[in-house]
Amino acid sequence: MIFTIYGDYIRHYGSEIWIGSLIKLLKEFGHNEQAVRAAISRMNKQGWVEARKESNRSYYYLTPRGIDRMEEAATRIFKLKQEKWDGKWTMLTYSIPEEKRAIRDELRKELVWSGFGSIANSCWISPNRLMKQVKTLVEKYEISNYVHIFLTEYQGPHENIRLVQDCWDIPAINSKYKKFIDIYQKKYDLAKTGIQTGNMTPADCFVERTKLVHEYRKFLFIDPGLPEELLPEIWFGNQAAQLFSDYYKELVVPAGEFFESVFSEGNHLYKKNKKYDIFQHPLLNEE
Repeated sequence: MIFTIYGDYIRHYGSEIWIGSLIKLLKEFGHNEQAVRAAISRMNKQGWVEARKESNRSYYYLTPRGIDRMEEAATRIFKLKQEKWDGKWTMLTYSIPEEKRAIRDELRKELVWSGFGSIANSCWISPNRLMKQVKTLVEKYEISNYVHIFLTEYQGPHENIRLVQDCWDIPAINSKYKKFIDIYQKKYDLAKTGIQTGNMTPADCFVERTKLVHEYRKFLFIDPGLPEELLPEIWFGNQAAQLFSDYYKELVVPAGEFFESVFSEGNHLYKKNKKYDIFQHPLLNEE
């Protein structure tokens, strides 16, 4: 949940927040101060955030690694349509020694998150241009001696769609998108009515927007973001993306106003030098 709040809110406001403000925000979800402090401490140890002191206050800001991850996630979350595919595959092969098994396991998780699928043992592919992400992982884990990276075309004997079927469980992913639609279409309809009638407060909108993004971003871990050319005829991912966009737009302004009210209490520079205008959110200006 803290990752979601950093990615959808804090990164637009200098990527830093006072711990007191973060505790107050998470209290809206029923999380207590001890749990928030423990979670942000883990994120600090994992290299996602750094801490700094100002008087008796602790502030946590995203590291360069954290910023890169948030930017990559946001690009994928708020992307409604895939670019036209050029028919090429990004391929990574590796032969990492057994004594570096822990690194190998972490690398696999990172590759799955970025949208790669395993076509064979130690061979991963994606129809998307992910050279930057791959090179970042190679540098991060210091494994340049054990990997090879290719930009290649599949020459058969099957069709490209066969690679998709071998690497990803598309029916299972499609089913999860259908479930998301079934649940969040009802939530969206209720939220629209609640906002219009005044029965839904800015704090309520903040909670709903955060939960919406938190739930939708889980697809980053299972959906490789395939181009339309490789998707099945019946694909609920596009419908889910549109529903997410519509629901998000309904919540974005009141949720942003609540966040700003809490954020500004502990970040005195914010009022003097406002870093972000909630009305400039990319989804509100996608035209």
